[in-house]
Amino acid sequence: MNKNSTLKITVMALMIALCYVAFTYLQIKIPTPAGFTSFHLGNTFCVLAALLLGGLPGGIAGAIGMGIGDLMDPIYIVVAPKTIILKTGIGVVTGLFAHKFFHIQKKEGKELYKDVILSCTAGMIFNLIGETVLSYLYYLVILGSAQQAASCLVVGKFVTTAVNAVLAIVIASALYIAMYPRLKKNGTLQRLAPKE
Repeated sequence: MNKNSTLKITVMALMIALCYVAFTYLQIKIPTPAGFTSFHLGNTFCVLAALLLGGLPGGIAGAIGMGIGDLMDPIYIVVAPKTIILKTGIGVVTGLFAHKFFHIQKKEGKELYKDVILSCTAGMIFNLIGETVLSYLYYLVILGSAQQAASCLVVGKFVTTAVNAVLAIVIASALYIAMYPRLKKNGTLQRLAPKE
């Protein structure tokens, strides 16, 4: 195993741990008639992992970290499959925009800021749409709620997901932009970023 592989595995393990901790402990649970929803910072580190490592590794970090968080919580255990699918998607979409469309590891200044924010936004838009659709289907099909009730329940889920998305975009973008000069200068950014 070469040094780059060891570095990537180490950073991915760190992102898994940060996703788990931010999702499990930096969370405000909100009761609803159909269960709980929450404000949390887990998506922030899923997005950051995708910016640093690429889409699939970022998505896997989010899926494992927040998937374990769901599995360890009796309230959320039933939605763990949905979490795993959505967090993988967040990483893949963010990484696709960041590394395939915008090539953020080659950018500087305002162009870097814009492209990082747009990449994070793309991942969070995917999550917002995916969470809304999958929650609606979950309430309608799995829980057997009436269509009107399912629609009302999804509104609360949409609001918390939108707040989580804004937090993830702001915090992940700020963290990446703050780390970028140092990581680029010492060569770590090139060793972490996916090959183009």
